[in-house]
Amino acid sequence: MNNNILYEKSTKFALRIIKLCEYLREEKKESIIRNQIFRSGTSIGANIAESKYAASKADFNNKLHIAIKEASETEYWIQLLLQSNILSQEEGKSILVDCVELLKMLTTALKTSKKNME
Repeated sequence: MNNNILYEKSTKFALRIIKLCEYLREEKKESIIRNQIFRSGTSIGANIAESKYAASKADFNNKLHIAIKEASETEYWIQLLLQSNILSQEEGKSILVDCVELLKMLTTALKTSKKNME
């Protein structure tokens, strides 16, 4: 998988997370989950960006693994926002789909990278 595609998708996703957090701050006054999802949702792309300059294949894989963990955490927060009705299905479904897609792409990239190390 091309790391540039992951970088672009994660950057677009981070921008959506920032807008979601602005919405939560302005409309819902939600702060605890907002802070968590902001941190984890923007960290995905930061770790992918770091992976571009990894010192080794193992370091590259570690950065992708961290991005996977952050994407999984972000998915959890989005699910909580949906299940608690802080976000309606209409408001949250699209960003959840993007998060799951990013998680799948990262998992595939990490598996491929590990396979290439063998």
